[in-house]
Amino acid sequence: MHPKTVYPYIPNSVPQVKAAMLAATGARSIDDFYADIPAALRAPRAMNLPAPLLSEARLKRHVQGLLARNRPCSEVLSFLGGGCYQHHVPAICDEINGRSEFLTAYAGEPYEDHGRFQALWEYCSMMGELLHLDVVSIPTYDGLQAAATACCMAARYTGRQRVLLAGNLSPDKCSHIRTYGRSTIVFDSFAFDAVTGSIDQSALAAQLGPDVAAVCIDNPNYFGAIEDGPALARLVHASGALLVVGVDPGSLGVLTAPGDYGADIVCGDIQTLGMHMNYGGGHGGFIATRDEPALVMQYPSRLFGIAPTEVPGQYGFGDVAYQRTSFDKRENGNEFVGTAAALWGITAGVYLASMGPQGMAELGEGILQRVAYARAQIAAIPGVRLAHPGSAHFKEFVVDFNATGRSVATINALLREHAIFGGHDLSGLFPQLGQAGLYAFTELHSQADIDTLVQTLALVTRP
Repeated sequence: MHPKTVYPYIPNSVPQVKAAMLAATGARSIDDFYADIPAALRAPRAMNLPAPLLSEARLKRHVQGLLARNRPCSEVLSFLGGGCYQHHVPAICDEINGRSEFLTAYAGEPYEDHGRFQALWEYCSMMGELLHLDVVSIPTYDGLQAAATACCMAARYTGRQRVLLAGNLSPDKCSHIRTYGRSTIVFDSFAFDAVTGSIDQSALAAQLGPDVAAVCIDNPNYFGAIEDGPALARLVHASGALLVVGVDPGSLGVLTAPGDYGADIVCGDIQTLGMHMNYGGGHGGFIATRDEPALVMQYPSRLFGIAPTEVPGQYGFGDVAYQRTSFDKRENGNEFVGTAAALWGITAGVYLASMGPQGMAELGEGILQRVAYARAQIAAIPGVRLAHPGSAHFKEFVVDFNATGRSVATINALLREHAIFGGHDLSGLFPQLGQAGLYAFTELHSQADIDTLVQTLALVTRP
């Protein structure tokens, strides 16, 4: 930033405004203002930025040029997943979440309610029915934060400070959990079986002990493999720890809900329930538990309940155990809670209401069928193998390209030339898998789409 440039979108770049702000703080200069920040953390020179675009028209043209370089999944065949998925979004989801009483009201206030609390209560109720659990939070920022908070809840509940993370969790999720909880929790990881892609139960058992607050897993895991939930729950509970399970809510029309096989805290992301992919956005996390008061009091976020009013036959919707939160206790709350993703909760509620139990079952069945077909066809390509051929999978699976002699990066570049986005490159994230890619399939993929992928993979991997 040039010191004499006045930027139309940065009010404090006006010299008089900057001088007034410095005077109000008692600072003689910008360097004086930032004196409390150690010199080692400050940039010693100006940032290497391009010349500013001071005209709104030129700035708009520049941004449009950047956006034009993006190639959305609507224009290509995409098999990317790993946490953000291309699902069908019913038009009613966009219609309802665009209503002014939902779209503009920040957390439901200071605007009048207009049904926002009830809409969120309805969302939580439907999520509870899907998860087979009693208590569901309003959406957290995303599924990664939900997992991190679930681990913190377990530590507070048990009074223990060690959490074990499955080795087949998303690397992004592990990073977020560790960053979020590192001030109070010690994190360790345990191995997965490279042959099956599932948790190595003997490796987990070796690390369990009286200091472990929780074991955090995903089911299906990051590779799409379905874990043995009941066996893991028995193993974890025998040590007095809690089982934290991350789950794709879109899988629960066909897979057993984690609460039914012993999960204590269930969390995940609701992006699959009516949210578009938005440059990595469009996410909201959920946390769910049984209705045990000591466990419920560990939630940091708002919980909505229903209660009768003074008017017979009428009900109200509002906060439950509000004294848990940082809104009430400020720095003494369980955790600080800032902006949530409540709008996506309303969107997910609309999605669940429009789908119903039968729709969720059909969604899951269709994805299972597509995955089974894709696995069979891809496994028949010369030199291409399935990384975990003996495991059941939902939505995703790992493709092994080691025998082709080509890297995943090369294969993905060749696929892009055919208007196909290949799977996530796992070679750097999971080096024990070698050259392997994570491929995702949803209800939007037709048999012809899968056939096109298989034919193109056969072409680009040919010696």
